[in-house]
Amino acid sequence: MFARGKKSEMNRKKVLLGMSGGTDSSVAAILLQEQGYDVTGITFRFYEIEGNTAYLSESAELADRLGIPHYIYDVRKEFEKNIVTYFINEYMSGRTPVPCIICNNTFKWPLMARIADERGIRHIATGHYVRLMETGGHSYLQSGVDPDKDQSFFLWGLPEILIKRMILPLGTLTKTEVREIARQRGFFQIAARKDSLGVCFCPGDYRSFLKKRLGESVFSEGFYEDESGKIIGKHEGYPFYTVGQRRWLGLNLQYPVFVKEISVSNNRVVIAPLSGMYKTRMILKTVNVINPFDFDGRYAITCRIRYRKQNTPCRVFFISDNRAEVCFEEPVHSVAPGQAAAFYCGDRLLGGGIIVSAE
Repeated sequence: MFARGKKSEMNRKKVLLGMSGGTDSSVAAILLQEQGYDVTGITFRFYEIEGNTAYLSESAELADRLGIPHYIYDVRKEFEKNIVTYFINEYMSGRTPVPCIICNNTFKWPLMARIADERGIRHIATGHYVRLMETGGHSYLQSGVDPDKDQSFFLWGLPEILIKRMILPLGTLTKTEVREIARQRGFFQIAARKDSLGVCFCPGDYRSFLKKRLGESVFSEGFYEDESGKIIGKHEGYPFYTVGQRRWLGLNLQYPVFVKEISVSNNRVVIAPLSGMYKTRMILKTVNVINPFDFDGRYAITCRIRYRKQNTPCRVFFISDNRAEVCFEEPVHSVAPGQAAAFYCGDRLLGGGIIVSAE
């Protein structure tokens, strides 16, 4: 009896940690070990720009210093097929992709869970700035304490069965505190590492990425038109524009304008002033509700349509199991098809979906 209990306790303390070589996942490893967890580190080879593999050695060096096992999984082919191809196809379809959300919800976290199962590991963890809470027998996610680093928006598509296995040691910390933890423990290089910005495989201008991948001959000039259909200028090709875009349009008008719509069939980009950009409702697909919640108006619900976008009060009506209509209590501008929307009740993440259309 005692031996079985001891083994069960050990299983509960085993955790598989995703290690990217950055400050956040490195400090997560340090904290998990200090909290008594039996940590195994895993670094995925998703995509490497110009053959840069420094992150592999950085993760391995930290694991060696902490005395924890570390494995490298090469999933570049799968990542190319599931994430990069999606990214390209969305732009070529006139939509704005959300690769980090698709990766987290359908690729990275499920992959970590599968590998943990194969190794008999109960928990999975990362350095995400998100809090994990439990109430009424359910597990759910909350916004991270640091409003500038909160990453809950990226995880609305995860199922509760997976969330129950998660450990998120940075959710109650600020980035400043995370760097200080690394310094206090003597990990000075880790504390000083710069944050990664943008999409991991496309940190710069996505237009250059598309040209390099598809060839410049695929893209052709088209016309800008205003809301009445009047042609007002030329553009470089519809995939190079996103709904809500204001800069780099190459138009010399007397007032600020934004991309309102993208027409793939005739290579047209509709331009409008800010007053023409507001929407009061939108339709979502692939909707996920993390755990049971009544969207019947009894609770104040907000919706966020971008990572840094302010939450807007809304009502949610389910059309089917995976489609929903969202009605904003106040108009929202620049709602882009292809982008994501996340629902919150206070700081509790309820779920979300992918934007199909808005009006």
